[in-house]
Order: sequence, then structure tokens, then C-alpha cells
Amino acid sequence: MGCVQCKDKEAAKLTDDRETSLSHNSGYRYGSDPTPQHYPSFGVTTIPNYNNFHSAATQGVTVFGGVHTSSQSGTLRSRGGTGVTLFVALYDYEARTEDDLSFRKGERFQILNSTEGDWWEARSLTTGGTGYIPSNYVAPVDSIQAEDWYFGKLGRKDAERQLLSNGNSFLEEAQIMKKLRHDKLVQLYAVVSEEPIYIVTEYMSKGSLLDFLKDGEGRGLKLPNLVDMAAQVAAGMAYIERMNYIHRDLRSANILVGDSLVCKIADFGLARLIEDNEYTARQGAKFPIKWTAPEAALYGKFTIKSDVWSFGILLTELVTKGRVPYPGMNNREVLEQVERGYRMPCPQDCPTSLHELMVQCWKKDPEERPTFEYLQAFLEDYFTATEPQYQPGDNL
Repeated sequence: MGCVQCKDKEAAKLTDDRETSLSHNSGYRYGSDPTPQHYPSFGVTTIPNYNNFHSAATQGVTVFGGVHTSSQSGTLRSRGGTGVTLFVALYDYEARTEDDLSFRKGERFQILNSTEGDWWEARSLTTGGTGYIPSNYVAPVDSIQAEDWYFGKLGRKDAERQLLSNGNSFLEEAQIMKKLRHDKLVQLYAVVSEEPIYIVTEYMSKGSLLDFLKDGEGRGLKLPNLVDMAAQVAAGMAYIERMNYIHRDLRSANILVGDSLVCKIADFGLARLIEDNEYTARQGAKFPIKWTAPEAALYGKFTIKSDVWSFGILLTELVTKGRVPYPGMNNREVLEQVERGYRMPCPQDCPTSLHELMVQCWKKDPEERPTFEYLQAFLEDYFTATEPQYQPGDNL
């Protein structure tokens, strides 16, 4: 991966003596500036496997007709050829001469003539204007160079700085998380984007729900407290549901507990805003298999109903005081058995009505699973409408 050159740095190289440079470099309109980016003439874009960062860093990227960018460079053909002629602006540019064409990031161009070195004659499809543009300010439409996430060759430290710089997806995601304001969601207060990196959130005194249940005060909790904690989580997820988000990592390890058994949802590292009610994860993404709905684990298709499945697993964690789901099974066995219709049996001392709610969350058809709004209402009224005759047992 590598670094796209900064516009300000390149702009500084566009000196006023370009006419002088022209007389000494007959093949270039403005001499050797700016630094050229060469593109092969034709072909299909091949996206490399960026899940393997070692190979991505040491091997070139294959783009446009199989040309390997680390060892070969191509030249864009002119309008009379068969080369790529549709490009997109990577940065803003202000014209320096009457022949130059000003443009803004995101504008698209038809390349009319690319034979004059680093300055190409182009027509803006946005404004209709025609003029010369610096070739390293543009990239072929649909190429990886045109993607916001592409930075070219970068070392690890530089990559970390880029990921945490203004305007990138990391901070955009942090800003989105700051918009999710609900009393059952852990609040993100600030992000310190300079090393050392910190994320500042609200303090929850009891730590994660998982640790609280296994080793803390939660070991002695009875069913009313556990159901109340589940209702709090359902309330937070109902808000996420209304906001059209998905969490994708809902489990007891990502629920934090405060004073008075207050529970709040945390760890939004996998959270996404979804469109058309579905989000498809990139190939190679990793998820906690035992908590993940089968359509998400097998096909990468996430909806709010896949979070409902995870909530059903979280209910088993609550009533078993932090036991790992599907005891005795590894991830592969879980995927195979769940696909064949297996569902976890009712845990010891768990009321049948609560286990039936879990099974509803584990319906094979996502549309048949309940909403979080329903789950919240069901759990909040559980001891009034469903289990009015509840009596405490040894465990629950």
C-alpha cells in the first residue's frame, strides 16, 4: 500500500517557469512536473487481497489488463486509441494559466489527449469545460486509486497516522458513534487521534457483563435482575434498530455494567449504518461465530435481525452466568449443527417461557425473528404478563 501525494505538495511544484521548461522538454507541456502516474491502456480492474497486509505491502497491485504496477508502467492512449478515457479528480485544482482547467475533487473527465506528458487535455463532464489538467490529480474511474481508502505504499506507522487523520473513515465512524445518544449505550466522549491513541468513553464501574457474571457480584444474581439487565440491553438495541444501525458484535463481553446493575452496550467497532435493511461484510472479515446468525456467518449478510439472533445467545449467557455458548462444540461444529436445525436446549433452571423467547430469536428465517422493540416490551413486563408465579430457585 502506498501514499497518494498530497495536493499542496504537488501544487508547490507547479512553478511559474513552466514555459521555460517546455522549451527544454519537447515531449512535455510543462516539463517534468507534476510527478506522473502511469496507467495501462485497457483491461479489467483486479482488486488485490488486502486482508493479507504482508503480501499487499511487498507485491505490486494488478490493475487494468493484468499490468503489475510495481514493475511496469503504461501510458494512457489518446482519444484515437482504445485506452481508458474516463477519469475522476482526486483533489481540487485551480488553473494557473488560461489553458489550464480548474476542477473539484470528484469531477469526471473525458481525456482528449494524453500525449503531452504529465499534462493531459480533458473535458469535464461536470462543467463541460475543456483544458489541461495535471495527470497525477486524476485516476481512472472505478480504479483502486480513485477509492478514498487507497493510499498506495505505506509503512505500518504511516498507515496508522493516515487511518487516524482528519477526513478518513475512522474519524467518520467515530463521529457517527457520537450521534448515537441513548442512556443504554456507552457514550463516546472523545477520540485522541495523536499517538498514543485513546478513545474516551463514559466510565462503567463493574466492567464487562461477562466478567461480572463469571467472577464478580453477578454470580449470585437471581432471574429478576438478569431479566432486567436483558431488558436494558434490548432497550439500547431497540434504539439502534430505530436509527437503522446494526451492531454485529452483540454479546456479554461487549456489555458494560455500572452501579445499580445499569447495563450499556459498548464496542461499536463492527457497527454499521445500513441501507436497504442489509449490510454485506467484506470477504475475510472475522466475527464471533457462536454469537453470529447463520446467514451472517456463512454469507456475510447482516441485518438488525442477525443482531436479534445474537441477543438470543446473550440471553443464554445471562441465565448460565457467562457460560460459553454451545458447550463442547468448536466453531465449525456450531455452523454445521445450526445449519441442520440444532438449537441450544433450555438451560438449567431457566423458565420455559424465556427459552421460548431465545428460540424465537434463532428462527432460521430472519424475518420471523422478533424486533428489539418487541423484545424490550416482553422483558420489561416479563414478571407481570409471562411469569407472575415465579419463585426463586437455587441458581435463578
